[in-house]
Amino acid sequence: MSRPRHPVSDRDALETLFFRSAGAPLVGGNAVRLLVDGDQNYPRWLDAIEAAERTIHLEMYIVHNDRIGRRFRDALIARARAGVAVRVLYDWFGALRPTSFRFWKPLADAGGEVRIVNAPRPHTLLNLGSRDHRKLLTVDGRVAYISGLCIGDDWVGDPTRGIAPWRDTGLEIRGPAVAEAELAFASAWATWGEGLPAGTVPSSESMRSEGDVHLRVVATAPDRTSLYRLELAAIGSAQDHIWITDAYFMGTAVYIEALIAAARHGVDVRLLLPNNSDVPWVGNLSRTLYRRLLDAGVRIFEWNGTMIHAKTAVGDGRLVRVGSTNLNLSSWVGNWELDVVIDDENVAAQMEAIYDRDLRNATEIVVTDRNKVRLRSTRPPQTSRDRLPRRRLARAASGSANRMIKDAALAGTALGSAVRGYRLLGPHESLTLVMVGLLAVVIGVVSFLWPRALAYPVGVLSGLTAITMLARAWRAKW
Repeated sequence: MSRPRHPVSDRDALETLFFRSAGAPLVGGNAVRLLVDGDQNYPRWLDAIEAAERTIHLEMYIVHNDRIGRRFRDALIARARAGVAVRVLYDWFGALRPTSFRFWKPLADAGGEVRIVNAPRPHTLLNLGSRDHRKLLTVDGRVAYISGLCIGDDWVGDPTRGIAPWRDTGLEIRGPAVAEAELAFASAWATWGEGLPAGTVPSSESMRSEGDVHLRVVATAPDRTSLYRLELAAIGSAQDHIWITDAYFMGTAVYIEALIAAARHGVDVRLLLPNNSDVPWVGNLSRTLYRRLLDAGVRIFEWNGTMIHAKTAVGDGRLVRVGSTNLNLSSWVGNWELDVVIDDENVAAQMEAIYDRDLRNATEIVVTDRNKVRLRSTRPPQTSRDRLPRRRLARAASGSANRMIKDAALAGTALGSAVRGYRLLGPHESLTLVMVGLLAVVIGVVSFLWPRALAYPVGVLSGLTAITMLARAWRAKW
């Protein structure tokens, strides 16, 4: 017997698509504030911490051992001494250099709880490429801050030395959706020890309305591609425009094709990426993806400031994404990430204004042909944004990148189609190809002259795999 069919509006169909892609409900009744850079985010975070009465939950990839980092730690210590339940979850790899457990020991001594994500253990040796990359702060179950910012001096800069702060974006959320953020923290917290006490996490139904904004809190974990699927759905359904900012762009072939298809269909697709990245080889690999995008009509801009670290998108005047997920496999597949996807025209208008302002400090990348600059765009110039400075694609590149194993694998994917002759190469790609070629020469020479030099790493990897599998078997049985 067939199920009865009812007419479905385009809006309902889109909502179903987004819900199934993200696996996160659309929660209404929220008040949302967009916060730009450290000078807007950090003061509100600290004010919320200092006003905490019951709980403070901080899940943060990196807290630097510097002036800003110590200020936050000291604020947490003060609330822990006042009887507030302070819980901190930080990533082992992210804190490897800037901080250590010694940094957090004063908080633990004051009664706070501190847990480390994915520290090396026999049963986790093969998971060391996965990171808790989230940036989340919740206080008393009443307010949540979700962003792309870690905690450190980089986000405030150093005016005395002429160093501008990193450009980044965060959100303040009040209302029922805070319960979704608390649930995300609770799940991560329980992964690395005993779960939160019963009654700690409020239900969204029990929380009063604080506004009229509808949003989803999308919490991803390793091997869960919720946000990746949602990104593809948003690009595929875009009708007018989609403007994206990212810090470490290394899109998959599927993602690149989605952007290209949207641009060729008349959608105004824009990417704002770093010119000066804090990890240079990712910036160089990002540029190997530019040519196909530019030829399809995607417009690419590079930030002229110190570093743009934001991970945001705005589309069709109503959809907004803000969070921790970068557009690469490490974030999409390998990490714990946390993002907010908002469906609201007022918030979208604010985000578009911020994006418009950011482009004033950016240079547009264009294709060159023997010093002739030609801009391949799907639309004629309409606003002052279209008369921004233009940087030729053939220019020299510099920057910095993510040190993830999955990013290295993606690097091979990005260059693979070029090496096999599936697309044209540009001058900006020559250095990367030379480096890959020289690496292949070195591996070839070593394999012939000193085969043990390759055999030993393979043996070590096999040993680690054996230890991990046996440790997991032991834990599963006992």
